[in-house]
Amino acid sequence: MYVQCLCQALHPPLKMSLVTLLVEDNKPICDTLVPALEEAANAQVVAIAKTSMGAGQALARWRGKWHLLVVDLHLGQGSGLDVLQAVGPRSSDQHVLVLTNHATPEMRARCLALGADAVFDKVTELQAFFDHCTQLPEVVV
Repeated sequence: MYVQCLCQALHPPLKMSLVTLLVEDNKPICDTLVPALEEAANAQVVAIAKTSMGAGQALARWRGKWHLLVVDLHLGQGSGLDVLQAVGPRSSDQHVLVLTNHATPEMRARCLALGADAVFDKVTELQAFFDHCTQLPEVVV
C-alpha cells in the first residue's frame, strides 16, 4: 500500500486530451469549432469528416480510441443519422454529441434513439454544447 501511494505521489496519473472526431461539412464552422473545442474541452480533434462515408472511415481508423464524436446531421453526402448508426457499440468513456441547425423535437428523438448522448442546436444551444463538453470526464492514463 505504501509503495503504491509513493508511486502515485511520484508519478501522478496523466490527463489526456479527449480524442475527438468531428463530422461537419461546413469549413467556416470547422475553423471556429476546432479551436473552441480544443480550448474549452481539452479536446484534440484528430479527424474531420465532411461526409457520412468519411465519418465511417474515421470511426474505423480510431475504433476504440476516440472519446468524443461530434456530428452534424446535414452533410454534403449522406446524413449524420447514418453516422450515428455506424457508431455501434462503444465504451462508457466514448460520447456522441449531435450539433445541428435542425434540432426539432422529432430529430432529437431520432438521434437519441440511434445512440446520441445529447443533441444541441448550433444557433441557440452552442453555449450549452460547450458546457456539456467541459463536463465530460477527463481521460486519465
